[in-house]
Parts: sequence; C-alpha cells; structure tokens
Amino acid sequence: MISIVYSPFFIRKFNKLENGLQEDVIQKINLFKDRENHNMLDVHKLHGKFKDYFGFSVNYKFRIAFRYVSKNEVLFADIGSHDIYK
Repeated sequence: MISIVYSPFFIRKFNKLENGLQEDVIQKINLFKDRENHNMLDVHKLHGKFKDYFGFSVNYKFRIAFRYVSKNEVLFADIGSHDIYK
C-alpha cells in the first residue's frame, strides 16, 4: 500500500474542483494506493522540467502529478489539465 502526502498547492487546487470531480479524484487516488492498479491508471514518467515526476489521469481532462519520496510514499504535487505540465 502506498502512502500519500499532499502538497498545500495540491490541496488548494483540489478544494477548488467541483464536487463531482472531487469524487472522481478520490476514487482514482484510492485505486492508486494499490500498485496493482498503476497499469490501469496509466501511471507514467514525465519529461522535460518534470523529469523527476510521474503522472496519471483522473479523467480525459484532469491529471495528477506526483513524485516518489520513498519506495512506498509519494507526494501529490499538482492536479489539473495538461496545463500543469507547462
């Protein structure tokens, strides 16, 4: 099971999402905690200035960017559209 730490920036952006989308995010986060679901979530390494980060999709539009703090702990850094990668 993966432990998740949330950056203050992530929390602020999450709180601004509409309730339905927040529920989708929570569902995907719960799936993410089990490594066996990472292929289904399409967890992938990011590139460029985000080379130390990974990402996965919440839905067609929204993504979560995170980095590994240790083998079993991640920091969720950002959530949003593809614009978070810019």
